[in-house]
Amino acid sequence: MMFSLDNVSFCIKDKIILHPLSLEIEKGKFTTFLGHNGCGKSTLVKLLSKQNRPTNGTVYLQSKPIEQTTPKEFAQSVAYLPQHPPVTEGITVKELVEFGRYPWKGVMGRYTAEDHHFVNEAILKVGLDNMKNRFVSTLSGGERQRAWVAMLLAQQSECIVLDEPTSALDVAHQFELLKLIRQLNCELGLTVVTVLHDINMASRFSDTLIALHSGKLLFKGSSTEMMETSVLESVYGVKLGLFEHPLSGQPISFVL
Repeated sequence: MMFSLDNVSFCIKDKIILHPLSLEIEKGKFTTFLGHNGCGKSTLVKLLSKQNRPTNGTVYLQSKPIEQTTPKEFAQSVAYLPQHPPVTEGITVKELVEFGRYPWKGVMGRYTAEDHHFVNEAILKVGLDNMKNRFVSTLSGGERQRAWVAMLLAQQSECIVLDEPTSALDVAHQFELLKLIRQLNCELGLTVVTVLHDINMASRFSDTLIALHSGKLLFKGSSTEMMETSVLESVYGVKLGLFEHPLSGQPISFVL
């Protein structure tokens, strides 16, 4: 398992954000967290990415308590992209991707031929080789997200954790980004953990779907298991119907 959570909860003062839950996230799989706004998805991601500490319980990273990992050890295992990445004014694509090598180099470390290889390979994998000398701020939203994914790839971690990576993208760019991430997951054996809002996109690209409701674990299973009207209605609280995609046969949900 990449992550295991043992009776983990999170509170802010007297408010329970995440009720006690236990679950496992498999290595090499594409796992997506779903649920309405405020259900605890981003909180859970921040616990997995070591941005927050649980109020109670233990988060394990490959059987080791996550709090016992040093920042360097953690960064060499897990790469994290927040929902709102920092501003990148005056930084080129290549310079941004080079930041992914920081956990291996340290503050004063010099880039070796191997580092440059990982950086160039990451840029190539996300299809930005012809843009590597452009400023990130001049890219489209979809291209910018690809640049951030390249930085995560250059980090050479076993797992990438992404908090709503498609939230600022149109439908076409959402599809292209998720298609890319799924391809990297399959080709590299990369573990992917992400938060998405679009159930149809999540169902299409994910191995495992985990749904939360009001800070509680409501569902964990395959796309096929989740794409049932009773399950979807319990997650989102609205009447939903399903139909089969005319080409792929994949279930598609819609609001009644």
